[in-house]
Amino acid sequence: MSYVTGAHIEWTGSEATPGDYLALLKPRVMSLVVFTALAGLLMAPGPVNPLVGFMSLVLIAVGAGASGALNMWVDSDIDAVMTRTMNRPIPAGKISRAQALAFGLTLSVFSVALLGIVANLAAAALLAFTIFFYVVIYSMWLKRLTPQNIVIGGAAGAFPPMVGYVAASGHVSLASFVLFAIIFLWTPPHFWALALLKSEDYAKAGIPMMPNAKGADRTRLEILLYTLLLVPVAIVPWLIGAASVTYGVIAILAGALMLIAALRVYKLRQGAEADLAAKQLFAFSILYLSLLFAEFIAEHGLGLASGLL
Repeated sequence: MSYVTGAHIEWTGSEATPGDYLALLKPRVMSLVVFTALAGLLMAPGPVNPLVGFMSLVLIAVGAGASGALNMWVDSDIDAVMTRTMNRPIPAGKISRAQALAFGLTLSVFSVALLGIVANLAAAALLAFTIFFYVVIYSMWLKRLTPQNIVIGGAAGAFPPMVGYVAASGHVSLASFVLFAIIFLWTPPHFWALALLKSEDYAKAGIPMMPNAKGADRTRLEILLYTLLLVPVAIVPWLIGAASVTYGVIAILAGALMLIAALRVYKLRQGAEADLAAKQLFAFSILYLSLLFAEFIAEHGLGLASGLL
């Protein structure tokens, strides 16, 4: 159990269940990591041993979960005052910060070491860097320092396709970097759409998220600018021969809808319509990325795409 005194959480014991430890891993984020890492793995040239491929995905997921646990360890003070996060295991008093730290570090070492054995040292090193980037560079430093936190920190969430590709091939490629770029450019409009709706929460926690640091209008402009960059970059896999024309058509059509949603967020500045536009962009951005990577996975899983891999 725990109780809160000011900004401090006092611990009187632990009532952690397996479900609480699972929540520490951020399972929804883990599922996205596996999804995008699978695209990178399938894109690699040459056949991949099914067992090696499966174990690589599991270990990449474990590494993502370790990042989530360590992120909650770092952010426990923030989570305790934000409505969206106050029921997470640490602020809810179900898991102590020390337990979360030990859990996250153990999973980090396990996932990196075993990926080096199962796949290769390059993939293990990239996974280790991804965990370090998310926990130290983003969670400990950028998140509390600059409204550009989600831009730079978003690189951590963009690495999984490259880790998957390197696990299967031992090296990076142009196409794997393009997948990285798609997720990197997708993250700001996706996350800032949510931040527009939760700006008071972030302000209460003292986090300089774009809406409460630079204002809602600046955030809407940034969302539009990043979407304008994202849409053409998402078409590049088709242009370089790493995806089929079907992918290209999906990327163009879905990109047009993504741009329309971003334009609505930019134009609607106040009231319920503005909030609805932000909610719709946030929801569609998830569908947008899912469509792109689902088509990419389908094509490479069936061997329908070839080119500069």
